[in-house]
Amino acid sequence: MGGAVPRPSIIPQGCESVNATCPVEATIYGYHPSLPANAFFAGFFGLAMLVQLFYGIKYKTWTYMAAVALGCLAECVGYVGRVMMNDNPWNDMAFNIQIVLLIFAPSFLAAGIYLTLKHVVLQFGAEWSRLRPGAYTWIFVSCDVSSLAMQSAGGAMAAMADPGEKIGDIGTNLMIAGIIWQVVVLVIFGLLVAEYGWRTYQRRTKLTHSALELWNNKKFKIFCGAVCGAYLFILVRCAYRIPELLGGWGGELMRIELEFIILEGVMICLMVLCQTIFHPGIYFPALASPPKQKHRKLKNVEDTEMEPLSSYEDVRPAGRYYDPAPTGQRYENTRER
Repeated sequence: MGGAVPRPSIIPQGCESVNATCPVEATIYGYHPSLPANAFFAGFFGLAMLVQLFYGIKYKTWTYMAAVALGCLAECVGYVGRVMMNDNPWNDMAFNIQIVLLIFAPSFLAAGIYLTLKHVVLQFGAEWSRLRPGAYTWIFVSCDVSSLAMQSAGGAMAAMADPGEKIGDIGTNLMIAGIIWQVVVLVIFGLLVAEYGWRTYQRRTKLTHSALELWNNKKFKIFCGAVCGAYLFILVRCAYRIPELLGGWGGELMRIELEFIILEGVMICLMVLCQTIFHPGIYFPALASPPKQKHRKLKNVEDTEMEPLSSYEDVRPAGRYYDPAPTGQRYENTRER
């Protein structure tokens, strides 16, 4: 895990394992990926996925759970690919698994961030927002999906191409475009969040009682800090990936594992920690799916205290069908008839 290893000017063809003819220095990365580091990342993201599933089911944060859990799953499998490359850096299948999954997995995690703004706006008031609450989810998740599509298609093209093929360069450029687009979307999202936060702060005296309670809630403030942290971590990761891919396959930045571990692995680990430890189900329950109306009505019925019948006035109509006589007397009258 030192500096970049110079790549030979002549790259051997048809290599399947490391030997005298096919040295590790001739691979795209130029090193055996660290087994301890990559095994740790694979285990971490696998565990984080299970925790996300548990919290998602418990607190009914279905959309958030789907986005973040899928991101964790892709990260986990991607690092399994790097673990496989530790044994054989010439393993094409392992290389393709890790390059494709680790490139687009953060797009799912970013979707978890985008989902939060809609619910924050719903709680504090749409009148301070530049967009309708629901528009935030549709616009930014759609942009995230388009970024994901570009990165996935580009990664697949680059993975299937043979060395020197033009389609490989097209795939690389498509991946770079997808990551740049992801950064642009993240920056626009950050600006809108900052603007909404500033507008709300300026009008904090006009907030409703429930909004003021949320504003002063310690858990909500911690949650906001965690979301900001997750946002910064993925931004740093994307900023690293752009020059790495621009340097080309086997470029200098791509051949330094320490920078990859810190700027890719650690950054996404910290992002997922923010999204898991400070889960919205615990720190921002408003993001959870509302209970069904049927259940809500049943609960209201159970909570209602019935007044005793003696408290009601006798509203039986007087007249021929009403006999105020005691029961025994009414029975005697019937016999006489």
